Amino acid sequence: MIKAFSLAIPNEEAMKIKEEVGFFHLIKSILSKTVDENKNDAQDQFDTAIKQIISKAIVSDRIIDIFEAAGIQKPEVSILSEGFFEEVKGMPKKNLAFEALKKLLSDQIRTISRRKLVQGKSFLKMLEETIKKYTNRSIEAAQVIEELIELARKVQDEKNRGKELNLTEDEIAFYDALGVNDSAVKVLGDETLRKIALELTEMIRKSVTIDWTQRESVQADIRLKVKKILRRYGYPPDKEKAATETVLQQAELIAKCWVEN
Repeated sequence: MIKAFSLAIPNEEAMKIKEEVGFFHLIKSILSKTVDENKNDAQDQFDTAIKQIISKAIVSDRIIDIFEAAGIQKPEVSILSEGFFEEVKGMPKKNLAFEALKKLLSDQIRTISRRKLVQGKSFLKMLEETIKKYTNRSIEAAQVIEELIELARKVQDEKNRGKELNLTEDEIAFYDALGVNDSAVKVLGDETLRKIALELTEMIRKSVTIDWTQRESVQADIRLKVKKILRRYGYPPDKEKAATETVLQQAELIAKCWVEN
């Protein structure tokens, strides 16, 4: 394709598709994990010339801004609206709409994962499953865009979930670590689970130190305190071990943020 393109320029019709050529040239570069050291000078010159030709589509050595290529302003998750979703759904180039949404969601899920272990994993799993269905051609482009938009709505709703339960961002992270969606855990009720989350957050905030993950005695003490709190509120005994480990993993994740701040 690139060779054909180089033969066709500066034909007006060829220049109309320079962005598409640039996109696929970028994909090729990403897939080429290693550089062939035996490439001859002629090939090097050819590649350089092509990069110059499509310089308006991509910049060498950086990833293309997929939102710019798609013709939409790069949005922040805080200002995503139904109007934006409608704009994406109406894009004629469905592959670019898919890439734009995938990038947006990947970035936001990565941000969530820095502080919220359970929700980060949950969102990432949903995103990966949707992408897999699309790459396996089990769903069409229009359908995958609908699914990604629905996931984007869930990511947005995550910001308001803590307010609904009157919990901070840290507290909702420990609330989720309790396995609140498990049927055996649900019987405790939201209010009881909320109280457990509040107590866990406060206890862990007071207990962790900069080097606590390297000190077995501190970890053992925190583990014991977590179990005591769970038992005091009647947490299901058969779910206790898994919940304790998840709470400790969440503590390790969130403590990094506390120390940094």
